[in-house]
Amino acid sequence: MTEDHLSAAELAALQAFDTPTICNALELVTPERRGFGYTTSPLVVAHPDLPPMVGYARTATIRAKEVSPLKPEASAQIRLDYYKHMEGGSEPGICVIEDIDDEPGYGAHWGEVQTNIHKGLGCLGVVTNGSVRDIPDSAPGFQMLAGEIGPSHAFVYVVDYGLEVTVAGMTVRPGDLIHADIHGAVVIPSDDVARKIPAAVDLISRREAVLIGAAQADGFNFDKLAEAIKDSGEIH
Repeated sequence: MTEDHLSAAELAALQAFDTPTICNALELVTPERRGFGYTTSPLVVAHPDLPPMVGYARTATIRAKEVSPLKPEASAQIRLDYYKHMEGGSEPGICVIEDIDDEPGYGAHWGEVQTNIHKGLGCLGVVTNGSVRDIPDSAPGFQMLAGEIGPSHAFVYVVDYGLEVTVAGMTVRPGDLIHADIHGAVVIPSDDVARKIPAAVDLISRREAVLIGAAQADGFNFDKLAEAIKDSGEIH
């Protein structure tokens, strides 16, 4: 594991929260990032029953609408180099793949073969604005959040890898810590910030519990809401 990166226990602690809860915590820990750093366009979730995934970004760009302009030898080499990048070491990875065609999703990079390969290389899943397919036959436990579902891979090929990408409004650099689930994905800006998230979640949960408890109690009205808001704000 890379020095200073999160331990398996720390990653598991983050996985216990859903992505909206992570976003709430980030509003408290890093309020300057409240308006960016997460997906802002809807994504199709291939496996809604899977738990959240937490891992370090492995990035690439793809196209599928037309045949690659590279010679076959060069195309084969960039594909191998891409897989080497996706292996990424001992830390769990999340593939973040930007389809840069003018019609993203024209051809699917992700299906039965690629999900199995990437899972074998240590990736937990993918977040992409492109398309996915072969959902029933995809690697068990491998999550896919995608712009759409499609039947064909067309002429799909890797353009580049290990670079900054933007998927569904979320800008990601290689090595960024990503949390993703059925709601979308968010960048956790540093491991130090990540370590502050459980305490922030605890604080927010205690504050929200006052509001929810009041709202669910018999005789709830505006006056009791105002009192609950005051009491909630006094929790630190």
